[in-house]
Amino acid sequence: MRRATAALVGLMLGLGAASAGCTDSPDDKASPEVMPLSLLVFNVEYGGSNATDQVMADVDADVVGVLESYNRLPDIAERTGYPYYNVGLQILSKYPILEPSGADGRYAFLEVRPGEAVAMINTHLDYVQDGPNRLERGVPIEDVLATERDVRLSSLETLLPSATRLLDQGWPLLFTGDLNEPSHLDWTTATAAQHGGIGAVPWPVSEALVDAGLRDTYRETHPDPLTDPGNTWGKVAGNGGSPRRIDYAYVGGQVEVESAEVVGEQGADGVDRAYPEWTSDHRAVLAQLEVAPVPLPTLVALSSRLVTVGDTVTVTYRLPPGDSSGTVELSGPSTASYDVSEQAGTVEVDTASLAAGAYRVDLLDEDGSVAASNDLYVRPQAARVDLTTDAETYGVGDPITVSWTDGPANRWDWIGVYRAEAADPETDDYLVWAYTGGHDAGALPPTTDGELVLGRDHQGRPWPLPPGRYVAHYLLTDQYTSVGSISFAVR
Repeated sequence: MRRATAALVGLMLGLGAASAGCTDSPDDKASPEVMPLSLLVFNVEYGGSNATDQVMADVDADVVGVLESYNRLPDIAERTGYPYYNVGLQILSKYPILEPSGADGRYAFLEVRPGEAVAMINTHLDYVQDGPNRLERGVPIEDVLATERDVRLSSLETLLPSATRLLDQGWPLLFTGDLNEPSHLDWTTATAAQHGGIGAVPWPVSEALVDAGLRDTYRETHPDPLTDPGNTWGKVAGNGGSPRRIDYAYVGGQVEVESAEVVGEQGADGVDRAYPEWTSDHRAVLAQLEVAPVPLPTLVALSSRLVTVGDTVTVTYRLPPGDSSGTVELSGPSTASYDVSEQAGTVEVDTASLAAGAYRVDLLDEDGSVAASNDLYVRPQAARVDLTTDAETYGVGDPITVSWTDGPANRWDWIGVYRAEAADPETDDYLVWAYTGGHDAGALPPTTDGELVLGRDHQGRPWPLPPGRYVAHYLLTDQYTSVGSISFAVR
């Protein structure tokens, strides 16, 4: 959506059914020893390029929180040599990525040793109403912070309960993301000259993460923001925005930070690891860690919670202690059952024989009781989104409710409104628009069905729409591929 806005950043949009029947608490057995783990967070910009792929391959981190890779993530994984990826969570990993019972699309376990794991959250907060830019225009700090709380902190708060619960349960936690907000650890009285003369600013997202028990790996290893600003955005690869740090690798729990460095373009100040070809408008952050993985709990985890008919889903299970047999059962539009004869293992589910729809995946113990549950949604092949509006004709200024079913549930899918006489998304400009997940598109679990109300608070222009005929398109992942549309009129 770069023709009419300066930049669009991508987040994740998810599935959304509740999981039940187990706890995420790790087993009581203590992990025998710590291990090294390297963590990269990298906004590759608008799907990435060969250059960003080459950077990732060269850095060769154990785990990558990727932003703006969209549906290109499988291709990136192949090109960079990562055996595991998760499109919904936007994670690349050298270790199995498990979407466990109770996670509801918000986090994953990384099985870094057989039967042992760390937890990970990766998110991308909305870019609109940029705080530093508004401060530069003279907007009062109180107003800027109020907007930050409405736009970004409110999205983060959909993830914080999971983060604090995981930490309380003893999980080592990795938290990566493009948070589109500076850190209160950077904007101090001493660094005012770096930020247009503005002194200390209590940026709410970083304050909330620190209050939740998470630690900023870069600032932990570079405690002086005056000498080491660590900027990851602004004047990067032709981006003319004011420099600031908005890409972060946070950690919590049994994680020690050995080092953290900025990865970016050759010849730039503040870049610790440089590359001659740099195509993203963000720099990356690489952290070297020592983690103490913990034993996996009783669970049934999926390689992906949203698939298309014909895809194979890997179900990872772990029975309650003492059980050596059980059953993995799928119930929904179709049924399937898989007997298991080991305390822990995997089951490969070929969805070619399943009807499209929502499924419950249960792990039954030796007594036939449900030990853990998860949710799976199987989309039909080549499905087209059914898009509707709540009226065929609206008055000038009336809110327009757009609903959809059978959506692909990608992060940063969006609804764009076009004039009827110029309604080709590949060639024409959109008017008003919104992400299908709103401001929370990078934090909410995916949903295949939903609605949004377009009005004066949404992006784009003009609003109100003048009299005329219009077409609303359902468009994929910050790009211009339409998978459904509906016409309406304004009188």
